[in-house]
Amino acid sequence: MKSTVETLSPTRVKLAIEVPFEELKPSLQKAYREIGAQVQVPGFRKGKVPAAVIDQRVGRGAVLNEAVQEAIPQQILAAVQEHDVKTLGRPEVEITEFADNAPLKFTAEVDVRPEIVVPDLAGISVEVPAVEIGDSEIDEQINGLRERFATLKTVERAAAEGDYVQLDLNATVDGEDVPGGSATNISHEVGSKQLLPGLDEVLVGLSADEEATFTTQLVGGDFAGRDAEVKVVVKSVKDKQLPEIDDDFAQLASEFDTLAELREDLQTRITKVKKVEQIYAARDEALKQLVEAAQIPAPEGVVKDEVEGRKQAMTDQLERIGATLADYLASEEKTEEQIDQELTEAAEEGVRIQLLLDTIADAEDVQVTDDEFGHEIVHRAQRAQMQPQQYYDQLVRSGAAAAVFGDVRRGKALASVMEQVTMKDSEGNTLSLDDLRDGDDHAGHNH
Repeated sequence: MKSTVETLSPTRVKLAIEVPFEELKPSLQKAYREIGAQVQVPGFRKGKVPAAVIDQRVGRGAVLNEAVQEAIPQQILAAVQEHDVKTLGRPEVEITEFADNAPLKFTAEVDVRPEIVVPDLAGISVEVPAVEIGDSEIDEQINGLRERFATLKTVERAAAEGDYVQLDLNATVDGEDVPGGSATNISHEVGSKQLLPGLDEVLVGLSADEEATFTTQLVGGDFAGRDAEVKVVVKSVKDKQLPEIDDDFAQLASEFDTLAELREDLQTRITKVKKVEQIYAARDEALKQLVEAAQIPAPEGVVKDEVEGRKQAMTDQLERIGATLADYLASEEKTEEQIDQELTEAAEEGVRIQLLLDTIADAEDVQVTDDEFGHEIVHRAQRAQMQPQQYYDQLVRSGAAAAVFGDVRRGKALASVMEQVTMKDSEGNTLSLDDLRDGDDHAGHNH
């Protein structure tokens, strides 16, 4: 095999490879074996069909084609190793010359890791806003707890917004009952707009045992788009009663004896969450500065694949909730070009960060232990709601295990970056990864 490498850009090369026919013979024999195992010829046992018969039945061209498809990846790998090319993503292959008993000539364009000079990490300094917690944020948490411990008490009066009513519903179109259009003893918060359009308006002012009718447009079923007459009967009206905010409430809603202790605990919890967010903000700023300082180019092929992957994931997610990309574009008031542009910018930034962290990991000889890799597999399996072994086997089958390994290695390189750069808040306090470890065990993950 002879090969040459031509640099097309700092992130892309073109390999020109020529393989003598003699070197293709192992792939050719394998192709005959595989095709022979699939064809049935009377008089021959499966897998024992001679090459001449296969040529006659299937055609020599089909066998050659199969052999070439098998040989190309191996030849690219050999050329990449020979020229010490650090490839990224998938190569684009073009066969330039091939005939029976003649050399195979082809080119492979592939993205490569650009040469990156990592700036001095100690010279990078980031500042993020100081953590501030107002009383209103603690009040908001307290009010959330109050809502959870609210009680409902039956009252002898007309329903008002915020009350809970027990009600029966029955929908008809032209006097005919709508299938699935009746329900009994539903509990509903007046004003919540959780049920049919028009219902909340008629409920205000109704007392127990009173009824009303209103018109609403049906959205599903046989009568979709038709107006239905809905009769509502109120069975009872209940007033939502919130507990007083005092020490008794603290004992009811938490493990604390006093309201002061509960507020202090909420302050600590909110502070912890905000400190984690603060560290992530500092991390993002540090990476932004490093990527800018290193002037890292984004390999176009890798970015293109990443954009396609992200767009597919987005489409799949929308399909799961019964929507289309067109629906999403309409709701966001954006064109597909704008979405593509946003995805491309995000992908370029993501790829640049990956290249930076890979370079740092190489420079610092970052190693990943079996324990660290295993921990990440368990973590991802939990998120995917799968057994770790089953998740790992699936990764290996899809060829994605190396990518996860790379993520773990980059995570360690990122932790190293954050320990070397200077991170401060606007009040001059030094930020540390220890703040993150208190609130989150996965310091390296790209949240």
